[in-house]
Amino acid sequence: MEYSDKQVTVIFKALCDENRVRIFRLLQGGEKCACHLLEEMDLSQPTLSHHMKILCDSGLVVGRKEGKWMHYSISPQGALSAMKCLGEITSVSEAGSKCCDK
Repeated sequence: MEYSDKQVTVIFKALCDENRVRIFRLLQGGEKCACHLLEEMDLSQPTLSHHMKILCDSGLVVGRKEGKWMHYSISPQGALSAMKCLGEITSVSEAGSKCCDK
């Protein structure tokens, strides 16, 4: 699969913020309720909501509503997609042309 520039930027935007990386690390231990993330992160609810929207929009995190709370977890498919994306954009082609003749 070839990732569009837009897809690449959405994935990496999700991981280019220190708070979102910390949230992602917290979710490595399994699903967490937003209330627990709020306690761990010492963020306001609107700020956490903003970060979770970016993580969910990237496909790296999924949320499910239970009562009044959202529960979040890492999406295995999203994580695999991000790893493939990184591999794709960092691969170097040996068949590339040289820009200068020297």
